[in-house]
Amino acid sequence: MKAWYLLYCKPRSELRAQQHLTMQQLETYLPMLRLEKKEKGQSVIRKQPLFPNYLFVRFDPEHTSVRQLHATRGVVRLVDCREKMTPIDDLLITRLKRREITEPVLAPKALVKGDKVRFTGGPFAELEGIFQEQCGDTRCRILFSFLGRMQSLVVDKNSVVTNICA
Repeated sequence: MKAWYLLYCKPRSELRAQQHLTMQQLETYLPMLRLEKKEKGQSVIRKQPLFPNYLFVRFDPEHTSVRQLHATRGVVRLVDCREKMTPIDDLLITRLKRREITEPVLAPKALVKGDKVRFTGGPFAELEGIFQEQCGDTRCRILFSFLGRMQSLVVDKNSVVTNICA
């Protein structure tokens, strides 16, 4: 019986995997998030995966082998739970699709001095800091505690996000 399953893909290869799975007559779904970004002084709406590196695929394990999925370009593995394939409820996929249609365009919030932020990647991933100032169009200065001392670091603005939970 056909059901939805979750695939883990190579970094930034979700679209490639989706294309190759579609060529194999498999139904896929890649939830996207619409973001408003500034490029060359103009506002541009870009789409990016809601769940980076993940892709939903609908298939019948009786007719499509897991080995075939693993051999697909861009796919790393099927996400399972202790060697047992775990189907995803159709209702979840339906809700994600509905949300994607009605979701407004998200504009990144302008950071203000004193805002709490969290590093999203690199050697400081998941560390928290405080936004100090904008350094040009693409960089900013972050103050954070590291090895018992307050450090100041200039980083790409895209490598930090507002720490909403703080």
